[in-house]
Amino acid sequence: MSQPRHVLLSGIVGSTAYGLAHAGSDLDRLGLFAVPTEALHGLDRPAESHVTTAPDRTLHEAAKWCRLALGCNPTASELAWLPDELYEIRTPLGAELIEIRDSFLSAGAVRSSYLGYAQQQFRKLLTRDTTDPATRARAAKHARHLVRLVEQGVRLHETGEIVLRVADPEQVRELGERIADRPDLATTLLADAEHRFTRPGVLPPAPDRAPAEAWLRRVRAAHYTPPADH
Repeated sequence: MSQPRHVLLSGIVGSTAYGLAHAGSDLDRLGLFAVPTEALHGLDRPAESHVTTAPDRTLHEAAKWCRLALGCNPTASELAWLPDELYEIRTPLGAELIEIRDSFLSAGAVRSSYLGYAQQQFRKLLTRDTTDPATRARAAKHARHLVRLVEQGVRLHETGEIVLRVADPEQVRELGERIADRPDLATTLLADAEHRFTRPGVLPPAPDRAPAEAWLRRVRAAHYTPPADH
């Protein structure tokens, strides 16, 4: 499958961005691209995502990324909140998207997505047979994700800011190891997060869709090639 040509924003995400990478960690990349606007005019819609594993790279089409970010999808949203040094491609349109990143956030979606993803990791932990070394390693990874998602989600709810790097990477690793062995330890963490989400936060009840709509229209205009005269 050919890769998109018009990448607007791309950077290094995952464990590197969270401060949890180790010597054997994969380097994960995430980005968004624009299809030629005329490709949207026909019966067949172009692919909205391109995923490769060597290297590990996920690219979402601009409209799909906006839909994911308006739902506060944690994985997609982090693209607009990376430290400057982790961006590898940042076009003018990509920079514009970073400038409007706050408008994608909303209280209900943040609670549903971050807490929902953390609870999903918890359910995975409950089904893992940690006597197998490979399965034990995956369990620890799920546990680290759980801890990170809770930390990031609560902070986002209370401050309105996505901070990708965890406050204490070593503590997250250590807690992840303990939760992998005893998943019940995560119940207190999840309960505390749920309680903090019930308190008033700083995010609006709904996202402001207008900036995303205006940005996407600029993207479509910039990537439209009028048909040649006959």
